[in-house]
Amino acid sequence: MGFLTNKRFLITGVASNRSIAWGVAQAMYREGAQLAFSYQGDKLQARVEDLAAKCDSNIVLPLDVSSDTQIDDCFAALGERWDGLDGIVHAIAFARKEELEGNYIDAMTRKGFTTAHEISSYSFGALAKAGRALMAGRSGALVTMSYLGAVRAVPNYNVMGVAKASLEANVRYLAAALGPEGTRVNGISAGPIRTLAASGIADFRSMLKQVEERTPLRRNVTIDEVGNATAFLCSDLASGITGDILYVDTGYHILGLG
Repeated sequence: MGFLTNKRFLITGVASNRSIAWGVAQAMYREGAQLAFSYQGDKLQARVEDLAAKCDSNIVLPLDVSSDTQIDDCFAALGERWDGLDGIVHAIAFARKEELEGNYIDAMTRKGFTTAHEISSYSFGALAKAGRALMAGRSGALVTMSYLGAVRAVPNYNVMGVAKASLEANVRYLAAALGPEGTRVNGISAGPIRTLAASGIADFRSMLKQVEERTPLRRNVTIDEVGNATAFLCSDLASGITGDILYVDTGYHILGLG
């Protein structure tokens, strides 16, 4: 029996079998969780349905986090299938490709800044708010995905780094707000992983190479390792942990000189 047996979670952000969210889903399924999935746009529906089936799930719901209506509809539909929810995994982020290269101040625009924050940070609070009723009284957990660029200036990460800083502050404020209800809120700061989302960052391959050469473990992190850490944070094993950012980056964040 796994440590998430009889617990129910919504997994957002699965786009392919290389997604961090898919690594999370596999780990949680292995530990006995019942899973529901969301997808963004019709183009991804069939792909997410196929992956969900591998976790014995037929709950795959449309969710565009830029739409309050879709957020509300997603949780309404989930409430028709389940009488409660034990957690939400938020693995959603977006910034325009042209703002993820070159000098931050040259690439930054008002529209790009607003979009990055709305999709990458605000959406976490919006999902927490919409799922609050389903999670009431269940000692559940919310987990989101961040990156070192939230606290360090990383070349080409630009506006996404500022949005991730906002997201990490969101973790702390949500933890304070939902803690009295028994809901814990944490983030994972994962090392760079070759995903569809990461492909939009200029010179991403050199980032992977630098981590492999310099990190204490001399390798990059995997989606499975991020999945295992997320499953732990969502479980009762982490019942005393909230408002925190857990680094899963093979130790890169401890280095002083890059």
